[in-house]
Amino acid sequence: MKIRSAGEASRKRVVVASLSAVLMLGTTLVAATASHAATVTHVKLWSWYPNQADVVKVFNATHKDIQIDWTNAGAGGAEYTKLKACIKAGSGCPDVAMIEFQELPTFAILKPFVDMGKYGANNTGGKYAGWAWGQSTSGTKVNAIPIDGGPMGLMYRKDLFTQANLPVPTTWAQYETDAAAIHAADPTQYIATFGNDSGWAHGLMWQGGCVPYKYNAAASLTKVSIHLNTAACKNVINFWGGLVDKGLVDTKPFFSTDAGTDFDSGKYWTWEAAGWSPGYMAGLIKTSLGNWALAPSPQYTAGTDIQSDWGGSTFTVINQTKVPAAASFVAINTYPAKDTLASGTAWDIGLNKAFLYPLPSNISGNKKWLTQTYPIFGTQQTNQILLHASKTADLNYQWTPFQDFIFQTMHDEFALALSKKEAWSATLDNIQAKSVAYAKAQGFSVS
Repeated sequence: MKIRSAGEASRKRVVVASLSAVLMLGTTLVAATASHAATVTHVKLWSWYPNQADVVKVFNATHKDIQIDWTNAGAGGAEYTKLKACIKAGSGCPDVAMIEFQELPTFAILKPFVDMGKYGANNTGGKYAGWAWGQSTSGTKVNAIPIDGGPMGLMYRKDLFTQANLPVPTTWAQYETDAAAIHAADPTQYIATFGNDSGWAHGLMWQGGCVPYKYNAAASLTKVSIHLNTAACKNVINFWGGLVDKGLVDTKPFFSTDAGTDFDSGKYWTWEAAGWSPGYMAGLIKTSLGNWALAPSPQYTAGTDIQSDWGGSTFTVINQTKVPAAASFVAINTYPAKDTLASGTAWDIGLNKAFLYPLPSNISGNKKWLTQTYPIFGTQQTNQILLHASKTADLNYQWTPFQDFIFQTMHDEFALALSKKEAWSATLDNIQAKSVAYAKAQGFSVS
């Protein structure tokens, strides 16, 4: 039998102890890694914003405990169809979903939203534009976080107006006078095109002082007021219908390739557009880059200052989520309501690549943003005009729980008028009647 020396035994004890320590350390590291992995919360997001992938990368790089799993589920109606299906099925929805302002009541009637007010969402100090926050809430319940909007203004070809020695219109009456002069000088040119977009038409009516709907889900889910055929609403649609019937505006859809070419070539001199429209235009125009300018929306009564919005979106949290606090954090902080225009941040990407119009109010104090210029407008600082429109827009403008039906009905009725199968003066009466009938058939009480 071999006799071990004391030194050998001591060395063996050290080796065993060292191995044990290594094994324990390894076990500790594995446990720590597993524990850390377990603390990472994944939040599923559906949205279609341009450059959203880049914004998600920024969020995920700067938030280690919450990570966004992003899916582009389609824009607008494409996403809404899927979202309504999963809400009704009771499963399969994302944690956070992008929804446009006018669609919020349509979804709210299905009661799918988490009240983010319970998780820190608020408008303390006027954090967001007033009209946007009003449309994002129901009583004290916070259904949505405003992200981007579409305050309206008149985009116009400054080079063409200067060459023709025409005044840039400040009233809609002057706009019609300019339209007649432009078309008389060159019958192939128009002051604009009537694009038959229901969101655009509502923006026009809003700016004309039309208040077509009243709906307060906090007071009643089933009571709604529809007043589409009031004098103020008809005044706007009859004005534009008159321009169509007189041949003073074209009738191509805004978002067709041909329309983009016509804006660039000088066939169309203006577009009563939204804050996000220059971003859309920038991808289409080549020869007229820098020849465009922005003016405040013309007024129906000289000296008044009525402003409006066309479009814009929010982030909502769907109540199927198992992580409502984390999902609310994502909705609130993906595009944070604070001054974050530094290079590579979400708002830097959103503003300079996706051309979003920001709804956080403190953007108004950011000198960089206020004085920012865009290639389409040359050296003009246009954000101040859009900011004024957003701050001045009627805070009480509301939507119905069946806005998708009204939008489609409006498009169809306007199409009949554009093809001269219906008088423009009859369109809103017909939309009103069909909308009321639809609402009642769905169980709503209509005033």
